[in-house]
Amino acid sequence: MIRLDQVSVRVDVPGNSVGPKTLLEGIDLNLAEARIGVIGLNGSGKSTLLRLFNGLILPTGGRVEVDGLDTKTQGRKVRARVGFAFTDPLSQLVMSTPVDDVELSLRSRITDRRARRQRAVELLTERGLGALAEQSIYDLSGGERQLVALVSLLAVEPSVLVADEPTTLLDLRNREVVREVLRGLDQQVIVATHDLELVADFDRVLVIDAGRVVADGSPETTIAAYRTLVHG
Repeated sequence: MIRLDQVSVRVDVPGNSVGPKTLLEGIDLNLAEARIGVIGLNGSGKSTLLRLFNGLILPTGGRVEVDGLDTKTQGRKVRARVGFAFTDPLSQLVMSTPVDDVELSLRSRITDRRARRQRAVELLTERGLGALAEQSIYDLSGGERQLVALVSLLAVEPSVLVADEPTTLLDLRNREVVREVLRGLDQQVIVATHDLELVADFDRVLVIDAGRVVADGSPETTIAAYRTLVHG
């Protein structure tokens, strides 16, 4: 369960004489559903909201809790529960090959190097990436990189996976592959996206506009509200 209680996020903007800029304001949420989508225009606050869930951003007002853990004071425990997938997987793939990256994620769980390597290969193979285990990250397609990033995150068995526009940089084929992976996970999945098809069968969808939640409910009703917001 992720809980936000009267959360606001404000940041100082150099040269802004009117005070801090408000990115989020008055956010009250209890997020328990298995599949939750977050949609909204660019600059609406979607990414800021998602980054609150694992402490990448801390609230300037209010409180964010994950399974009762405060992101401000118990950030390490929160991050052990919440994996975060960025839009561009190259921003989180730090090793030169897929198997090295997954192995790095496993380092705290499997101390024996040979066993760790074997497990990394197994995890990649389960996602159809075994043949690419030793290839350079830079030789992979965008979809393959995104899948490797997801494998690395899931290797540590988080209870929640948060993904910030995971299909934005992908072609249609790879977009569908990532969609199917996200739909099939056991973890709670929270996704910010412009890909309305991705969240059309989710349990719950939030619409963010100007830093506030302006619609919250079933995909059918909230996507319709979002279209009205966009088109008037």
